[in-house]
Amino acid sequence: MGSGRADLRVREINLPDEIRDELSACLDRLKWIIAGVKAGGIEGWTRGRENASRQDASPCPPPHAAPGKARSAEMSTEEPKKPCAEPQLIEAALGEVGRELAGCTRCRLHAGRKNLVFGEGSAKSGIVFVGEGPGFDEDQQGRPFVGRAGKLLDKMIEAMGYGRPDVYICNVVKCRPPENRTPQPDEIENCSPFLIKQISALNPRVICTLGACASQSLLGSGKPISQLRGKTHLWRGIPLICTYHPAYLLRNPVQKAATWQDLKALLKVLAS
Repeated sequence: MGSGRADLRVREINLPDEIRDELSACLDRLKWIIAGVKAGGIEGWTRGRENASRQDASPCPPPHAAPGKARSAEMSTEEPKKPCAEPQLIEAALGEVGRELAGCTRCRLHAGRKNLVFGEGSAKSGIVFVGEGPGFDEDQQGRPFVGRAGKLLDKMIEAMGYGRPDVYICNVVKCRPPENRTPQPDEIENCSPFLIKQISALNPRVICTLGACASQSLLGSGKPISQLRGKTHLWRGIPLICTYHPAYLLRNPVQKAATWQDLKALLKVLAS
């Protein structure tokens, strides 16, 4: 059976999205290996396996990117660091990522920033919160979620039985978009390798994405947050819970009850 026909049949099978994505990824890896064998026999087999591993390590394309759009060389070959277990190793790994990101001018967002907002917190609880990007207060202070939305996030964390220092908080993009607009696909693509390295270093037990941008970026999905929340996803084997962004909850407090259900699902994952 040709690989194209196999891929088509995977898309036609009525399966949950996460299972279909895994099958498609397996087919993609197989294509790399077969191509390597055809090109160079046993040596090609080895190269094919290496290419398949690199493809596995590369981040999902931004949700608004055109299908089949080629990733940059950095995105396609970058492999996340092996997860760390010891606090000092985690701190060292995050420090390395921070130094690599320092003074970043990879996209247009650097032109309007006051401070780059890397992220802060601890891996102690096993929880990583991922938001969209810095706002005005975050840009001024160089810290994530310190404005009105940040104060609400602090209350959400406390309601779960933790303190802000117990969790790690970061964003998809590290510089404030103009007028707090949604980050554009190329901006997300340029920042994604650093987010992946952060999460890989922390090796959390669960990821909580706040809002559509973070959820779509990590899951490689274009679905609205209302369809992504309410279930447990997997990101590279790590459970991922989607919920509403605190800024959205400030405008739509009626959704706080639904958000609490998402946080209870997160606590259930931690307890399992």
